[in-house]
Amino acid sequence: MQVQPLVSKPGRALTTQITRDPALLMVAQQLRYEVFSEEYGADLGSATPGLDTDRFDEHCEHVLVIDQDTGEVVATTRILHGRVAAQIGGFYSEEEFDLSRLKANPGTFAELGRTCVHPAYRSGSALSQMWAAVSQYLVRERIDYLIGCASISMLDGGGKAWRIAQQLQADHLAPESFQVTPRRALPHLANTPVSAPVKIPPLIRTYMRLGAEVCGAPCWDPSFRCADMLVLLKVEQVAGRFARKYLRQ
Repeated sequence: MQVQPLVSKPGRALTTQITRDPALLMVAQQLRYEVFSEEYGADLGSATPGLDTDRFDEHCEHVLVIDQDTGEVVATTRILHGRVAAQIGGFYSEEEFDLSRLKANPGTFAELGRTCVHPAYRSGSALSQMWAAVSQYLVRERIDYLIGCASISMLDGGGKAWRIAQQLQADHLAPESFQVTPRRALPHLANTPVSAPVKIPPLIRTYMRLGAEVCGAPCWDPSFRCADMLVLLKVEQVAGRFARKYLRQ
């Protein structure tokens, strides 16, 4: 599956594909390791040195953004269809949140996860290119709701993460029927009042611009040393925006 190339910088043409190919998945896992472990200090506990792997990878569709000039994978994310999640015991996010109330809503769910972008491509079109491919998948599979964990670093001890979480809940909280309960609340020291607006991480800002909502309080993820918030996107809203710009019917 190909999306029309976008140029992020002179001489840098990006293409996107959705794949289950083991060789390409390994390259994506290497990028994930470099971003999550080497850059952000996550304790991934992977069985394979230099790769970020888990039990969900083999059940997901993997979206790769590739620089045609170098052949490098410069951004990646993965999609787990709700039908498949039901067969393997649930979504990845169910390890962090009780989703029972959210999943009681009618409609088809899919989960986005392990999203990362190479540092050199974060100011370019890699995220837009990746979202174009994700949108095509969601429309093709008739997905109603996309969920995923959005991470906020806690390397400062958690104060910033808590302030961001409170600001997101104040401005972008999902309806009660879509709210979830974290299985590990943030440590007490992170529970500091919001005193002034804080800078929202770029990926979460992208979600919010697409009309995303957060589904309640954050969960503490000690392995990734971050606070995770469950984010909900209504696909008809997302697909409508991207259809006008990217989708080719």
